[in-house]
Amino acid sequence: MEKAKITVQANVNAPLEKVWDYYTQPKHIVNWNFADTSWHCPAAENDMQVGGTYKARMEAKDGSNGFDFEAVYTEINEHKSFSYEFGGRIATVTLQNLNQQTLVTVTFDPEDENPIDMQQIGWQMILNNFKSYTEAS
Repeated sequence: MEKAKITVQANVNAPLEKVWDYYTQPKHIVNWNFADTSWHCPAAENDMQVGGTYKARMEAKDGSNGFDFEAVYTEINEHKSFSYEFGGRIATVTLQNLNQQTLVTVTFDPEDENPIDMQQIGWQMILNNFKSYTEAS
């Protein structure tokens, strides 16, 4: 039986083009791509094209833990949405222009190791970091 997808959202107080750039450019990704302030994202690469690879390193600031996230783009609609595959799972990010705000929606396949609510909270915290960073920059 296929698990239901998980969805997280944030309404970012910034125009669509800025939100797209901050979400997809490595120079910005390293500033928001972590769920907790005790973690950071020291490196990110993004080859934003179908078949291109996205890579990000997430690790605890104290060096106690870390992992590499890698995904391959399966679909890209510039300034609207993109999808990527990672470890047999799919995630889709959609951006909706709401005047000077942008609604960012991330929908993804859950993994099997952690409870659904924990996965949703973690991805929501990353998206909240993105919102805070984008609005403050």
